[in-house]
Amino acid sequence: MRPLDGVKVLDLSRVLAGPWCTQTLADLGADVWKIEECLRGDDTRTWTTPNIEGESTYFLCANRSKRSLAIDLKNPEAQAIVQKMAQEADILVENFRKGALDRLGLGYEQLQKLNPRLIYCSISGYGRTGPRADEAGYDFAIQAESGLMAITGEPDGAPMKLGVAVADIITGMNATQAVLAALIVRDKTGRGQHIDMALHDSAVSLLANVGSSYLATHDAPQRYGNAHATVVPYQIFPTRDGVLALACGNDSQFRTLCVKALNLPDFPDDERYKTAGNRALYRETLIPALTKAFQTKDTADWLELLRGLGVPAGQVRSVPEVLEAEETKARGMIAEVDDPLLGRLRLPASPLRLSDTPVRPPVTPPRLGQHSREILHDVAGLDDGQIDRLIAEKIVVSRVI
Repeated sequence: MRPLDGVKVLDLSRVLAGPWCTQTLADLGADVWKIEECLRGDDTRTWTTPNIEGESTYFLCANRSKRSLAIDLKNPEAQAIVQKMAQEADILVENFRKGALDRLGLGYEQLQKLNPRLIYCSISGYGRTGPRADEAGYDFAIQAESGLMAITGEPDGAPMKLGVAVADIITGMNATQAVLAALIVRDKTGRGQHIDMALHDSAVSLLANVGSSYLATHDAPQRYGNAHATVVPYQIFPTRDGVLALACGNDSQFRTLCVKALNLPDFPDDERYKTAGNRALYRETLIPALTKAFQTKDTADWLELLRGLGVPAGQVRSVPEVLEAEETKARGMIAEVDDPLLGRLRLPASPLRLSDTPVRPPVTPPRLGQHSREILHDVAGLDDGQIDRLIAEKIVVSRVI
């Protein structure tokens, strides 16, 4: 049994935020029907730097365990087919520009009349309401406009984005939470509802303690590079042969660090460093002293010592190092799946762990139109002759793998 066994998802989204949401629903057991444009499919299918034998690794990251139907939504017959699918679906996820699906007969108000139980999730840059509702939203611009870039980077350097599309991903995660909540509500009321998710909203929520600090004090936040605005010491330190990431989160850990590791026994009782609040105020004198101490040993020696003492610390790893690490593999975070064209394919796996209803074993992301025939037959109720005609008229693309 999977948590979402029997739940049917009509996926009209592309790129990352929407597909991340629907991939999570697929991991949880939902049957996800990925609707794609006939010729090129999801935009990320064309992002083939890098690729594996022509398949976009970007597409692979957000589309496992789905089925692909390639269909021309500009065609009225195709629109009618997708309307039929919406009547069979529990959830619809889309990230079209405002009003685009209404013009195709696939807007919320239109489909809600056909299927009052449908949970309809719209994902956009700035939401379906507000002064910027008509604008498209892209992760990089959202990271800039949400304040995330302003607090990321070295204090005297340029604002920086995160190395992955964090606004897209967090919006996909938030959309998943909202969809699951709407499913619970529907069990009580019998009705679906419209979910309005905005990348900008999600990115603003990621300001977390930095945002609450400004709202309370009206002091503009600064950039601290790899350091922390509130918790000190909480940053990277150079060692004799490399660097170390130290996350010393409370006064007890700081005392242990100074007395048992760094040979600085007077520091925990120094009024400048005695409390977390004071350490943040006096970081300019504290950090140089700690830096000098950490440069006396190699990184591996520090890690062994600090972990033994219960002081949180970590190695600064490369992506290859973390994906090949023992703990990554032991937790099942790398999935090996059978792929009809590539043989065995390694993919990132779901991080969700449920004891009684585990996530489904991942299935390789679909090729464009790979499941067109079976979806049109099983979901839309079309026979072979009708499907053959749609393919011949190029309203549908079907790919045999």
